[in-house]
Amino acid sequence: MWTYHPDLLARPVPRYTSYPTAAQFGDAIGAAAMAERLDQVAADAPLSLYLHIPYCHDICWYCGCNTGAANKAQRLSAYVEALEREIAMVAARLNGRGRVTRIAFGGGSPNSLPLVDFIRLLQQLTRCFEARGAHVSVELDPRRLDGPWIAAMAAMGVDRVNLGVQTFTPAVQAKIGRIQPLEMVERAVEGFAHAGVATGFDLMYGLPGQTMDDLAATLDASIAMAPARIALFGYAHMPRLLPRQARIDGAELPDLETRFAMAAQGYAQLVAAGYQPIGFDHFALPGDSMAVAAREGRLRRNFQGFTDDDAGIVIGMGASAISAFPDLLVQNEKRAGVYRERIAAGDLPATRGIERTGEDRRRGRIIEALLCQGEAHVGTVPMPDLSQFEAMGLVRCTGDHVRLTPAARPYARVVAACFDGWLQPAEKRFSHAI
Repeated sequence: MWTYHPDLLARPVPRYTSYPTAAQFGDAIGAAAMAERLDQVAADAPLSLYLHIPYCHDICWYCGCNTGAANKAQRLSAYVEALEREIAMVAARLNGRGRVTRIAFGGGSPNSLPLVDFIRLLQQLTRCFEARGAHVSVELDPRRLDGPWIAAMAAMGVDRVNLGVQTFTPAVQAKIGRIQPLEMVERAVEGFAHAGVATGFDLMYGLPGQTMDDLAATLDASIAMAPARIALFGYAHMPRLLPRQARIDGAELPDLETRFAMAAQGYAQLVAAGYQPIGFDHFALPGDSMAVAAREGRLRRNFQGFTDDDAGIVIGMGASAISAFPDLLVQNEKRAGVYRERIAAGDLPATRGIERTGEDRRRGRIIEALLCQGEAHVGTVPMPDLSQFEAMGLVRCTGDHVRLTPAARPYARVVAACFDGWLQPAEKRFSHAI
């Protein structure tokens, strides 16, 4: 199905959830730039809101998220209070301008909070932003789900939940610090189905000790539960940047060729089961809104990955959350304690970011189009040398138009990186494409 080209996969490349990426953020951009862009939001501009909950009851060893242990009730309540203040602060700054169409909770694990605090936050959002008609999605840890949480999701109007699954193989779960029996996830999916809430799964390949058979079994079990969406990510082992990953034995990780075979197997297995491939690592049932958006050429990419959200402005709230405006990317203070201090002082917590030049925006549109639609018009951006990809049958170039062939799916990020004006040859902060 796909041809293995190890030389193309040798260079780390960004996942391009933004362009420029967070690697280019600097501390010269912060609260003042955030305030200025909020003041410029038009009255009818569609807005998406993202809330980051940087806590988990159990810290998984593979995780690259900004999260810490939810082991002190006072720490959680103080964070919720600060987040409520930030919500009110941002809403007051907008003063009724903008129209909230989406609300997403991520982390960490939003259900590391007491249920009453989660409800408080969602009520604060809908009240301050008048967002009662917004679509709401929540990332959840199945290990911390119970009947009241499932019932509350339905009662509060949550449309979609995404469950962190990763793998169903017990031996592999033990090697990544995430023990999560299959029956636990099955009960959660069944509960959400009865409540009328759509589910999605996050799965991983390239985990320590994971075999092709392990991956196939996890995919079979997932397919049997029929989540509307499945994301199949390759584990990125970077213990130098993520110290918690040092608990994973690098000698037990599959090699690059095996990872490539796993990605190919995942694609084949999910497509055979009726899932529509979305971008380079997502899959959705044909009737899902993301699959519809992909077929209609409306698929987008933002900090949450592939999405059918067409809002041009995303406002991130909470520690480390990133806001995106057409000409600005800006991130909140990462440390939860310092974040709370800034909020207590009445300051917007944005501390680093980058202003997007016209060239950045043009390159960003090309990269997003290649990853989402598989083709792009280059326009005034200089055409890079893609002859190597053409010779391999991965791209077709006609004039200023570049199109990825079906064989290019595992190399989409590598091709997109050719249009990245910021990427340095020796950059090591990113993961490999597979």
